[in-house]
Amino acid sequence: MQSWRARGPALCPSFRETMSAQTFTAVLLFSLVMAFTPGPNNMMLASSGATYGIRRTLPHLLGVSAGFPVMILLVGLGLASILLASPPLQLAMKIVSCIYLLWLAAQIGRSRSTGDAASGKPMSFLAAAAFQWINPKAWLYAVGAISAYTNGSGTQLYEQVVIIALLNIAVSLASTMTWTIFGAGIRRFLRTQAKLRLFNLAMALLLAGSVVPILLEIKESL
Repeated sequence: MQSWRARGPALCPSFRETMSAQTFTAVLLFSLVMAFTPGPNNMMLASSGATYGIRRTLPHLLGVSAGFPVMILLVGLGLASILLASPPLQLAMKIVSCIYLLWLAAQIGRSRSTGDAASGKPMSFLAAAAFQWINPKAWLYAVGAISAYTNGSGTQLYEQVVIIALLNIAVSLASTMTWTIFGAGIRRFLRTQAKLRLFNLAMALLLAGSVVPILLEIKESL
């Protein structure tokens, strides 16, 4: 017990030196807003929860919750600078994002009945994790959080990036589970083919709508 008490005070100042309480609170609030507001991940999880249920959506959910923090970590360690330094690469990623998001919206819109779920497949863990790299909202958060809430260099910068990434494991798990439960919760009201089709069409339209700002950016850059 005495050795634990001796180490405790030394650890707290170290954390305060890496990231202040005010900055940590700001990161947390920013993370919660970005994670829980509608976006590609959340629309897809809600639709998957309604179509396949919570259990079959778990790999998708966990893929997002693991893939997004890993993306933050790699972006914070320097990957973002490569992207920002290459306008052609940025344009290519935007085009790929638009195409893939529109394809996903079409797939969601085609899910018409609970009977289709037996033969259909929800997104896998690896696919969900990989999707973060072409998810515009994920890039917006990762670049924005690293730019706004890190101010150190060397070891201190790496520690700040790790803190942000670890924080987002918990936030991502909470948000993905919430949206999956939301989709699964309204499943009981979507027993008919027409109702489930309308719900999935709504999710598909919202997902497709998230592409519009990217298309406008592509148009301006051409």
